[in-house]
Amino acid sequence: MTTRRSFLHLSLGALAATSTAVTLPHVAQGQGRTFKLNTRDGVGLFVKDTGGSGRAVVMTHAWPLNADIWDYQAARLSSAGFRVVTYDRRGFGRSDQPASGYDFDTFADDLADVIEQTGVRDATLVGYSMGGGEVVRYFSRHNGGHVAKAGLVGAAAHYLLKTENNPIGIDGAIFDGIKQGVQGDRKTYLAGLLSDVFLDAKRPATNAVTQEMIDSTLAMAMQASVAATIVCVDTFARTDFRRELAAVKVPTLVLHGTADIPVPSAIGKATAEGIAQARLIEYPDASHGIVLTERDRVTRDLQAFIAS
Repeated sequence: MTTRRSFLHLSLGALAATSTAVTLPHVAQGQGRTFKLNTRDGVGLFVKDTGGSGRAVVMTHAWPLNADIWDYQAARLSSAGFRVVTYDRRGFGRSDQPASGYDFDTFADDLADVIEQTGVRDATLVGYSMGGGEVVRYFSRHNGGHVAKAGLVGAAAHYLLKTENNPIGIDGAIFDGIKQGVQGDRKTYLAGLLSDVFLDAKRPATNAVTQEMIDSTLAMAMQASVAATIVCVDTFARTDFRRELAAVKVPTLVLHGTADIPVPSAIGKATAEGIAQARLIEYPDASHGIVLTERDRVTRDLQAFIAS
């Protein structure tokens, strides 16, 4: 079983390489289309929109992945009548890779541009892992415009860094180790990080972690720029959202695995406690990778919440 100690060891890069990456299977989504939109500072963001006239759902992704991590949920929510919009964060996936702008103010502005230019209204905004920070900053910076509900999945939306007044966080040396690993043999390092920490492959799961699952997430990670991958470690680790949680003034669903290593379950509990209208659902003994390892339950919980 992966522990905090082995997480730190992994962060120093002591792992073997995995096999060649492949992409996740694509599911056709009816009226769906993909396109690029330009943000207020001219950065092109790759967007996937399932189309339709149903309730809108906008989903942001985890570091170091891209919008494809939501493909399973997007296809099924679309089949249930919802319009689902996902996009690659700047610097990641198929979006542009500028030299700067890897902070949550800019990410929240990018999210505001996605919402405005796709024309979604009364949307449910769902953030996975690092994407949870974008959700919270969007509420505090843009007053949650055009958003009726929020979902936080394994979200780093509280404060991830361990400090004297945040004992539930993670030691800063771990994040330094992650940056060091990415700057070395990036592919080998990220393969191990995704397998042993993000997905926690040895842990029992409803959908067992396969080599193909590891390879598909690695393929996403390798599309990101090295600079964005490194800078965003400090961005998600050292941004303190605790005072901003009160800005989330809509019904909010928090989904979190109790065995989550990179975002400990105590973070999920504290996040839910900081949002007045939040409901926490814990997935017993589940890892950070619940979007894949508990994909049907995540989909059911999100669908019930969005439809309620």
